[in-house]
Amino acid sequence: MKNLKYTLIHKDGNARLGQIEINGYKVETPCFMPVGTQATVKFLDYKDLININSSIILANTYHLWLRPTEEIVKQAGGIHKFMNYYNGPILTDSGGFQVFSLANLRNIHEEHVKFKSHIDGTTLYMSPEKSIHIQEAIGSDIAMSFDECIPYPSDYDYVKDSVERTLRWAKRGLDAHTRQDQALFGIVQGSKYTDLREYCAKKLVEMDFDGYSIGGTSVGEDKATHYKMVEDSIRYLPEDKPRYEMGIGAINDILEGIERGVDMFDCVLPTRIARHGTLMTSEGRINIKKTMYKNDFTPLDPNCDCETCKTYTKAYLNHLFRTNEGLGNRLMSIHNLRFLIKLVEDARVAIKEDRFIEYKNEILNKYKFDERGF
Repeated sequence: MKNLKYTLIHKDGNARLGQIEINGYKVETPCFMPVGTQATVKFLDYKDLININSSIILANTYHLWLRPTEEIVKQAGGIHKFMNYYNGPILTDSGGFQVFSLANLRNIHEEHVKFKSHIDGTTLYMSPEKSIHIQEAIGSDIAMSFDECIPYPSDYDYVKDSVERTLRWAKRGLDAHTRQDQALFGIVQGSKYTDLREYCAKKLVEMDFDGYSIGGTSVGEDKATHYKMVEDSIRYLPEDKPRYEMGIGAINDILEGIERGVDMFDCVLPTRIARHGTLMTSEGRINIKKTMYKNDFTPLDPNCDCETCKTYTKAYLNHLFRTNEGLGNRLMSIHNLRFLIKLVEDARVAIKEDRFIEYKNEILNKYKFDERGF
């Protein structure tokens, strides 16, 4: 429909090696996208993002609408210029998740959602057309349809009505979308119900979006249900367009998603847990605030090529965390993001060499996952 092109290069089972091209950028998939909620990946600047080999990054429609407003971003010359990021495309979510999770006193109507700002309580309205208008003003390369984020668990009748509304909203957003330099993705919902996932996916494909997102996963369901939601959605999506599972950042969920044919992932998890001292390494998860690291002068991860691991020791990171120094947040966020980006880089190599399952099992055997999956 627009200027996004997806090329499927190789498959290993359902795992896909591919490439997205848009607005002069080329992105190898599968990929992990750092989250820059308010036009910034927390504590990192554009040079840090280049150094960790970030490609697509995500910015948040809801937050940028409230502050600084989409008009300010537009006046700045668009989101790339506003945040000085030119290393790859920028994707915006629709704002739907924040409307349904952060906003107060939400009321869903066919025309729009009425809610209170989480900042100052102001009454706000978000509609499919409004979401598209904001994203077009922001100037992202890839935009998302406005959908209803279904709570889990929800009964069948509620989910059925919600899916029908999401489909009507998807069509309205598609009709309102005018930017030829911005791709638009539809979002598959349906909670845990196989037939509703199938129905939603097929109807969205009929609308011929540039790509497709899988929504409503990792919202409280068990892992078996989560992965079945992905399977029930992805089997009906076209091979020649990208598939994006939203809000996924746990190692096991990323690898399980890749195995099922997902191309794109994003999550705030790597930077959020870094700020609490939790770090992903090639030998498993560690908590840097533990006393055992106070006199440990070895690298955080000898198998990692990030600035943090090449330059600093666990003892220094332990010191920064214990003294609440901002540099610690930056260095640990750099590492966790680079770890996940390298994880998918290595997954691409494994897919190309037809050994993805072996690679996945090797990684998972090193980790003892808790109920959160990291």
